[in-house]
Amino acid sequence: MKREELELTARRVRARVIEMAHRAGTPHVGSSLSCVDIVVAAYWVGLHIDPLAPQDPDRDRFILSKGHAATTLYAVLAMRGFFPEDVLNEYAVNGGRLQEHPGAGCVPGVEAATGSLGHGLPIGLGMALAGRVQGRSYRVMVLMSDGECEEGSVWEAALLAGARKTATLTVLIDYNKWQATGRSNEIMALPPLVDKWRTFGWDAFEIDGHDMGALMDVMRRPPDAGGRPRAVICHTVKGKGVSFMEDDNNWHYRVPTAEEVGAARRELGLQ
Repeated sequence: MKREELELTARRVRARVIEMAHRAGTPHVGSSLSCVDIVVAAYWVGLHIDPLAPQDPDRDRFILSKGHAATTLYAVLAMRGFFPEDVLNEYAVNGGRLQEHPGAGCVPGVEAATGSLGHGLPIGLGMALAGRVQGRSYRVMVLMSDGECEEGSVWEAALLAGARKTATLTVLIDYNKWQATGRSNEIMALPPLVDKWRTFGWDAFEIDGHDMGALMDVMRRPPDAGGRPRAVICHTVKGKGVSFMEDDNNWHYRVPTAEEVGAARRELGLQ
């Protein structure tokens, strides 16, 4: 797909995320919107996958470690063809297949149960090391939040990945500068985040996490020739795409009204 097509897809995903949250009465809209461009670029450009063969042993793996952004993952998987889009109506419905946090195998394409922050990178590292043992060359991408980088398990896995030269592993950090109770950089000393990953032996760099062209370039990069795992610090805006949600941490908790759903769709150019 061309850049313009991916940007349109991202707008459609954002609209779906907001609609799903309204219908189900669930929060975390801001956290879901900040990572939409990253997930769209991953699934349409970076990952070698076949929606018709979701268990192919040679498939690339994607782990949504920040599981509270499940609506983004579900919407992308549906639009990518892993399951019919009407399944999205089961989100957060009693007896439905789509929980508020992803459950392993709840629908095709969901690789792991996530949302307990700090678990996604260790899972992804294990998958990457398993691929090496099995002689498979698949890649593993893990999407994390910036607040999640406060977890000790993240840095244990980061140390091991650097030591084992796990070049098939990529971490994408949704650096939207917020977490549940305040600014990430004020709650813990995250900066300089890119330097921390480099010190742990990673090929680490920063990009604009809403620049689809930059994201496409990252997704097309081959693994590091020196064997280093890759950490991409994606600078993002919580609530990106809808003016009254952008950089407002209230949308970590608020549920959009029907009127706000309509206003968001108009801003996204879909109504």
